[in-house]
Amino acid sequence: MKKNIHPNYHKISVEMTDGTKFETKSTWGNEGDVLKLEIDPKSHSAWTGGKQKILDKGRVSKFNKKFQNFKSETKK
Repeated sequence: MKKNIHPNYHKISVEMTDGTKFETKSTWGNEGDVLKLEIDPKSHSAWTGGKQKILDKGRVSKFNKKFQNFKSETKK
């Protein structure tokens, strides 16, 4: 195994959006740094089951309209 090619693996503190903290090991930052999260499982709608906005702006409908007459041949 080659030496000195792996990143430094050390302890950091992670601060959640509600202010709670926990310690973990990571290659992020330096020993003892605090990683402050902007989004976490306690506040993000993907984990909490909140409503998600669809930001399609008609892309799917434009695609369907453009290819409505396109028919694929089925293999027999």
